[in-house]
Amino acid sequence: MDSLDVFENPLVGRYCGEAMKRLWSPRRKFSTWRRLWVALAEAQAELGMTGDDGTIARIRPEVLAEMRDHTDDIDFDAAAKYEREMRHDVMAHIHSFGDVAPSARGIIHLGATSCFVTDNTDLLLMKEGLGLIRDSLVGVLEAMARFAHRYRDLPTLGFTHFQPAQPTTVGKRACLWCQDLLLDLAEIEHRLATLRFRGAKGTTGTQASFLSLFAGDHDKVRRLDRLVAQKMGFAEVYAVTGQTYSRKVDSQVLDCLSGLGQSLHKLGTDLRLLAHRQEIDEPAEAGQVGSSAMPYKRNPMRSERMCGLGRFLISLASNAANTAATQWLERSLDDSVNRRLSLPQAFLTADACLRLALNITGGLQVFPAIIARNLNEVLPYMASETLLMAAVAQGADRQEVHEVIRKHSRAVTAAIQAGTGENDLIARLAKEPAFAGVDTSAALDARAFIGRAPEQVDEFIAEEIGPVRRRYPHLLEQSARIDV
Repeated sequence: MDSLDVFENPLVGRYCGEAMKRLWSPRRKFSTWRRLWVALAEAQAELGMTGDDGTIARIRPEVLAEMRDHTDDIDFDAAAKYEREMRHDVMAHIHSFGDVAPSARGIIHLGATSCFVTDNTDLLLMKEGLGLIRDSLVGVLEAMARFAHRYRDLPTLGFTHFQPAQPTTVGKRACLWCQDLLLDLAEIEHRLATLRFRGAKGTTGTQASFLSLFAGDHDKVRRLDRLVAQKMGFAEVYAVTGQTYSRKVDSQVLDCLSGLGQSLHKLGTDLRLLAHRQEIDEPAEAGQVGSSAMPYKRNPMRSERMCGLGRFLISLASNAANTAATQWLERSLDDSVNRRLSLPQAFLTADACLRLALNITGGLQVFPAIIARNLNEVLPYMASETLLMAAVAQGADRQEVHEVIRKHSRAVTAAIQAGTGENDLIARLAKEPAFAGVDTSAALDARAFIGRAPEQVDEFIAEEIGPVRRRYPHLLEQSARIDV
């Protein structure tokens, strides 16, 4: 069947980066299964198993060498044939591995249950995937921090309830985006630091099969568990498991990725609002088309896509939460099909979101003239309180001045809404006796209203971004190309 006649996951075909696609590929998955079988056999050989006659049964070096030689040359057609017959993917790959490593056929998967390879592989892939996500996130934070520094003191209209509020600066607003992403980075780093290996636990987690292999030697069984983990790059194992490691782990990891989706959705939404106000635009190519019907349009398509992917990423966390909540005793199998979908797609989606974020933040376009125009349209209202205080300081009655400002403000607003005037509030107030001794011309300096925003940007970058830069100096110069 032609590939164009079947559905293709857009995460793979359009959005995700190559490294993350390779990580969750069938080749990586099943070659990791074989490496786990090699690690188990190596550990059993190093510790020495007891044979039926009471002597130490050795796994010969040449057997291990044959297994190592065939970790990557997987015959996927043969494995598929076995699976059609057996209806069991792990047994299918045990047999196809044994076909190319016949001297090891009798000891592949010895003492293990299917979750030895499936669960431990998922933990390995999630660990590496979190590392890739962390690395990309550092790049986004660095790009956004540079943007914040560049526009640390550019006044812009602040909003609450998406209604005009006190001015802030473009750089300070960028620090708010950074703050959310820093919280996500901390969560990812925490998950990387605390993620453990399932290890060699047996069918229901009791290690009974391995205790039999080592003739009741509990110490060797414990050492086997840790030795396999160390061979696969983990320092710790979960102390107890059922047949599977706790699905709470998946829930925690996908919650972490969901948090990243939330932050990037917020960033994308803000950029879309700012694009509507024509204050900030995401990057765009010269030939980029905004609409098939309206040639003049330039849509914030990258930010829109990031929001759509972020929303999908957020939704995937509920799969892991429900799976963790509905496990039966030592395990049930309804988790398998869901995890095949939700785990890879969560990582692919997070990667796609970060690629967009890196591309966007590295090429944001700011339009100071429009920002100033939009701010100046409402700045007189904000300046009125300062003028009130100045008039009172010169002896005016506070309540009388308040009423003067209120009446003129209402009149100005009515004229603007009717399309017959502009915001000339300050000029109107300057003619009032109450403001005779007040310098009203200074009231429209936007920088008088931004408080410590520039200093907050400097402090934030030094105190919050600085440690990230010191931890990851090799990740600070990143870029991402968006192909479609």
